[in-house]
Amino acid sequence: MSETEPKSVTEPKAGPEQLVLDLPHRPALALEDFLVGPSNEAAVALVDAWPDWTARAAIVVGPTGSGKSHLTNVWRLKSGAGSIPATELAENAIGEIETTGALAVEDLDRGIASERVLFHLLNLTKEKGFALLATSRIAPGDLEVTLPDLRSRLRALPLVRIEAPDDHILKAVLVKLFTDRQLTPEPHVVGHLALHMERSFEAAQKVVEACDQLALARQRKVTRPIAAEALERVRTSGLAVGKS
Repeated sequence: MSETEPKSVTEPKAGPEQLVLDLPHRPALALEDFLVGPSNEAAVALVDAWPDWTARAAIVVGPTGSGKSHLTNVWRLKSGAGSIPATELAENAIGEIETTGALAVEDLDRGIASERVLFHLLNLTKEKGFALLATSRIAPGDLEVTLPDLRSRLRALPLVRIEAPDDHILKAVLVKLFTDRQLTPEPHVVGHLALHMERSFEAAQKVVEACDQLALARQRKVTRPIAAEALERVRTSGLAVGKS
């Protein structure tokens, strides 16, 4: 090669992706961490009204990842209530509500282990003034309930819904989910995700998880290219999180 010929420059090869350990992260579930907007203000108002509930039992209905568990945790902090998944409902729940005076029964849509116990718990809210907060992904009228009296009682419960998030809440949820994982993407990255993903809380969780995995694997920040790849990765995995 002559001195006048330019030397070729070799592009540095991308390093191998780092091994990513699937370690659990701990979401922030305190009152100040709950994001309030038009989609969830009715549910927030219900919790804020405690302990001055006219009816002593209520149900919060919302999609996966919409904040039902977070809101339940806030109510538990205020009321001192215990919490039992509906799939684990048994006789001990009666002792629990009699001890604390309040109980959360979560995820009725996943199955109610003992319909008789739940019916008894609802009776206790009327007879002794105990409080019960139930959560579900679907409305009480759509639940598979065998016991006729329980079916009627559930349908009569005051119901508040958590709806799909508006643009402001969706972006705020994305920021919170990233913060829970100690990630701080630029605002334009969050905006790109919000623009191109399905408007749901479940989608936000899946996309942020994919961004986290890609960023860890490549030892980079969450950039717009990583965000775009995360959207595509989640979309091709069969989850409906991308806009059609």
